[in-house]
Amino acid sequence: MFESLRIRNYRVFDDLEMSGLHRVNLIAGRNNSGKTSLLEAIFLLAGGGNPRLGANGNAIRAMDFGDAPPNPQTLASVWKSMFHGLDISRPIEISGVHSEHGAMNLAISLEAWRGAPQIAPGAFAGTASSQSLDGKALTFRYRDRRHADKAQVGQIRLAAAGFEANCPDAPAPFGARVVFPRAGSVQDDADILGKLRLRKNGDYLLDALRIIEPNLAGAEVVFTGGTPMIWGDIGLSELVPLPAMGEGMARLARIVLGISSVPGGVMLIDELETAFHHSGQAKIWKAIARAAERFDTQIFATTHSFECIEKAVEALTPEGFGYFRISRIIEKRAVSHSPGQVDLAVRLPMEIR
Repeated sequence: MFESLRIRNYRVFDDLEMSGLHRVNLIAGRNNSGKTSLLEAIFLLAGGGNPRLGANGNAIRAMDFGDAPPNPQTLASVWKSMFHGLDISRPIEISGVHSEHGAMNLAISLEAWRGAPQIAPGAFAGTASSQSLDGKALTFRYRDRRHADKAQVGQIRLAAAGFEANCPDAPAPFGARVVFPRAGSVQDDADILGKLRLRKNGDYLLDALRIIEPNLAGAEVVFTGGTPMIWGDIGLSELVPLPAMGEGMARLARIVLGISSVPGGVMLIDELETAFHHSGQAKIWKAIARAAERFDTQIFATTHSFECIEKAVEALTPEGFGYFRISRIIEKRAVSHSPGQVDLAVRLPMEIR
């Protein structure tokens, strides 16, 4: 697990430090304080220097460009906005200390392309993209215990036929997954459940979903129209598609399945309270904590909700739960609050979001 993190020159963060991280970490803060940016930074660091994350919707505000090349000016703006104050002269630095992988460091900068020249004609030559970024590629330099002597270097740029990338040979140190509110793929969910079934771990999903729907007797992957989807048995004459049971069911399934898909890795949940009624959030937290412990996955979740914080304190043990508040005024660090402090704050109640 990550024990500490430091983020410099990334989006809203000039220099942010976090220490004393736990198995489950809840991050609060006002709008535009950097909660989602923190999740993105962790996702990039866990990628082990994979430059393709520079074009990945999970890493850049759900802006998934698909297979077609994006508008060059759009890409230039997106990449440039990753740098604090749009200052591309300073590299982004994302680092952390991991209990297994030791010191991890990722530097992201805009540099000249080092790969082979394009064979296809330069459809975007002389466009706003090449002008605003001087034709440079987004460059990732990554180090950890395995690569202490020499950084792994990867690059990505916009080419005539789409994205062109040079990726390091070494795999990422561990898996990472992001769940954004009201986003995701039912096909991915079905695929993960199928893999869980093969390992005889499908009951973890059922136990979690029964928090919302106690009558759920089973969950199966069914192909309809060539697309797999999770369907549930709630005692009717036919199975029912999971999304038809409500947004909360689909979101909880996506979170629990996501945790199981990155054993030993990191699960990142943006606005955890979305789709969950406050009265059941303590049970939701317990289900997340159980899955995190079972699959040895570290959780980072953001929230705007006082009830979400209150229920986390109610449901989780002090040893496995950390609460942090990001403040744009105190930018050097995310303020950590002990479970006792958070418990006192929610009982008074005090504003701690």
